[in-house]
Amino acid sequence: MRPILTLRQYTEDLIIHSHAHAQLVFGLSGALDFEVDGRGSQVVQQSFVVVPAGMHHACGSPNGSRCLVLDVPGDQWIAQSLGEHADASRRLLDNAGRLPLDAGQSQLVSWLAGSPVSDPLIAQQGAVLLLASLNHAQPAELAARRLPYAALDAHIEQNAAYPLQVADLARVAGLSSARLHARFMAECGQTPMDYIRSRRLHLAVQMLRDTVLPMGEIANRVGYSSQSAFSAAVLREFGASPGQIRRDSCDKRR
Repeated sequence: MRPILTLRQYTEDLIIHSHAHAQLVFGLSGALDFEVDGRGSQVVQQSFVVVPAGMHHACGSPNGSRCLVLDVPGDQWIAQSLGEHADASRRLLDNAGRLPLDAGQSQLVSWLAGSPVSDPLIAQQGAVLLLASLNHAQPAELAARRLPYAALDAHIEQNAAYPLQVADLARVAGLSSARLHARFMAECGQTPMDYIRSRRLHLAVQMLRDTVLPMGEIANRVGYSSQSAFSAAVLREFGASPGQIRRDSCDKRR
């Protein structure tokens, strides 16, 4: 059985996934960058984020972050454990967002973080107390709803050498392909495929500047089987050929 309460350390390594259960992530120290359902926020001390069941999310902490995580066992557990608080808890867990903690809730989180949460009884009772205490929590103001660019960029970078389709990014964003296309046009003024192409070429320029890899190898790493097609794409995007970009970078380092 999955532990209900765990203490976790987050690093700059980006985590991108979803899970069938709802989750609450409470900040203990540091700052954790979080995207849930396209909403950007930051989990710090005296705040927490709600991740509804099945909702795609991404998180990472460039400078390190420590959090207390509550993995909610499921609706049956909520009904059996929370009694008259169950409906309020369901409403809380159904809405993605970052919320503040008041002084009493913060003390409870700190106490649990210092307790042996690996003990099933402490974890069970602690989770019940936490959820019951959050019945009247009100969402803090979130960043404007935007596409989860950090997760999309990570997916493009990890798969830059392979064919990528709009449907691939739609899965990452948790949207239909048509909805993703509309959102990209509204937010970026470009199609998802234009965005993929641009991200690949920016990755290529980074490699031209920071590595001594052959042009053909860089072209392959960003999905171009033809070096001439790659060179033409770079010239259109940046107004300079791959060779010129590399030479300019070398000149600056001298």
